[in-house]
Amino acid sequence: MAEDEFREFVRLRYGELLRTAYLLTGSAYAAEDLVQSVLLKAYQRWNRLDEPMPYLRRALVNQRISLWRRIGSRELLTGSPPERGAADGATAYAERDELLTALAALPVRMRAVLVLRYWEDQSEAETARLLGCSVGSVKSQASRGLDRLRTVLGHDGGAAARMVEVTA
Repeated sequence: MAEDEFREFVRLRYGELLRTAYLLTGSAYAAEDLVQSVLLKAYQRWNRLDEPMPYLRRALVNQRISLWRRIGSRELLTGSPPERGAADGATAYAERDELLTALAALPVRMRAVLVLRYWEDQSEAETARLLGCSVGSVKSQASRGLDRLRTVLGHDGGAAARMVEVTA
């Protein structure tokens, strides 16, 4: 019975979890790995979970932060992103990519706050609870994160910068 419930939950919510993981990691492959490892842990506790989505969001953030702490020193941060392949010509994809690249350049905790607050549409209190910090910390991280995104994206007043303005 619990296995069927878990299977149905994953079928319904996998895409949502994958999108959140992608925004936290910045990579489709890393997002798949993150969701798979979190779901594996959740399956072991499935009978004890009253509300699985808040638990899984928290687990995604915790697992990502944990991974970042383990391998973070091996990542090379540069002032400019690596060259990409030829663009497909779709402006919307380019703007989305610009926004996701800017988001990926943020520190993990700041990125988690922005993802939970503006992508997952969580309240400040819920975001604070999920991250295990104060509401003031969430407000501060969100404000700083949006400022950084505006600075990075605001150079030409493009659509990606306007997307950031809409969330603020």
